Amino acid sequence: MDQTQKNDDFSSARWTRPKRFDRNLVVIGAGSAGLVSAYIAAATKAKVTLIEANKMGGDCLNFGCVPSKALIKSARVAHQMRHADHYGLEAVEPNVPFSAVMERIHKVIAEIEPHDSVERYTGLGVEVLEGYAKLIDPWTVEVVLNDGSTLRLTTRSIIIATGAQPFVPPIPGLAESGYLTSDTLWERLRDRPTAPRRLVVLGGGPIGCELAQSFARLGSEVMQIEMAPRLMMREDEDASALVEASMKADGVNVLTNHKAVGCGVNGDEKWIEVEHGSVRRRIGFDEIIVAVGRAPRLKGFGLEELGIKVDRVIETNQYLQTLHPNILAAGDVAGPYQFTHVAGHQAWFASINALFGDLKRFKADYSVIPWATFTDPEVARVGLSEAEAKEKNIPHEVTRFGIDDLDRAIADGAARGFVKVLTVPGKDKILGATIVGEHAGDLLAEFVFAMKHGHGLGKILGTIHIYPTLAEANKMVAGQWRRKHINGFLLSLLERFQTWRRG
Repeated sequence: MDQTQKNDDFSSARWTRPKRFDRNLVVIGAGSAGLVSAYIAAATKAKVTLIEANKMGGDCLNFGCVPSKALIKSARVAHQMRHADHYGLEAVEPNVPFSAVMERIHKVIAEIEPHDSVERYTGLGVEVLEGYAKLIDPWTVEVVLNDGSTLRLTTRSIIIATGAQPFVPPIPGLAESGYLTSDTLWERLRDRPTAPRRLVVLGGGPIGCELAQSFARLGSEVMQIEMAPRLMMREDEDASALVEASMKADGVNVLTNHKAVGCGVNGDEKWIEVEHGSVRRRIGFDEIIVAVGRAPRLKGFGLEELGIKVDRVIETNQYLQTLHPNILAAGDVAGPYQFTHVAGHQAWFASINALFGDLKRFKADYSVIPWATFTDPEVARVGLSEAEAKEKNIPHEVTRFGIDDLDRAIADGAARGFVKVLTVPGKDKILGATIVGEHAGDLLAEFVFAMKHGHGLGKILGTIHIYPTLAEANKMVAGQWRRKHINGFLLSLLERFQTWRRG
């Protein structure tokens, strides 16, 4: 059956469109995309209902960005205590009451929770329902509330913002091992007096690297297993190499090119078997964290029954509309990026198109997407990487400034990393930027702004940067570019002119 036939079979004509609607918009999911969508709808005086089955704030607040960054901070302080002699102080081995570290994480979540709470959004004019939503037809949503009651809402438009959940690979015996994920570890490890003695982290992406390094700094013996030839495969090799070296210095045993093939439990001993080439070995552990990626939540919302194609994500057009134009998707469930800030970015397009799309529609803009991994050193990028440019045969120049030569970085004991910028050959137009180092995620904002508004390296070079700051690295790399593009003939004329001026 071709796509045209599918569209005909599942066209809205199969259902009777209500003459009147209870709502202008129903949003399913109260993570970043759902919260922003509901906020915008309420701000434009639409009648909007937000439905969440679990916790307000979604994955980022409860399981992802917020708790992981709180963990990273505690681990970083422990690391600094251990290496205080680098700053002229006496190094001490930190005592890590792990339950107190975990309790602090939960306090951080609780402190941020009011920003995303039912009370706040109700105050903004959003109706919030706690329960499970399912699409009955293109305009009707059935909600099974947490108290067991059921209601049906009719709405002009619907936004699916159901987020993602950890992907658990089908490794034999893994389920019996009592594995942890980034969703479950915060509660499961909450009352432990000490960090797990032997910890396996399965996965070498951003989540796996952040967790592996943090737990190693908090006292765990960490074994990180990655199937790919190196960690953080989405980043350039020079960036991931710096991170891997730092993690190994922190005690992480990194096993790349190793495939997990089985898990088991013998009495009190848990183990994982890995394969490297033709050699297999078993590794004992006390806890294992599965961090091999996240899969969008697509099941149970009635999408298939409406003919909405769900492969790895919900299929949408450039306006984030599905097969039914009044049903849209935003956030992890829509792809192509799984970042909280992209979910919020998409939510603007989804909500405006949902509410006003019959008047004017806006294409989702992915031209300048930044991201960061909060290891130590951090890795932040926007636009093209050097590897992508080579792979796609995109003409480019690379300009690089080593942060080890930056005054503030030297003073801070953080003199490692680099700023790397890709530009159009012979021009200062920025194609992409990668920063590896202290506060890379913060420093990247200048390049994101420049790319978004069409400013080149010349504009950055002509901007005063406070001395001494890490942000000077951005100006330094712009200066490197300028020195490489000085006109030799003009320089020779200037030399002759200055000679003439001396008489």
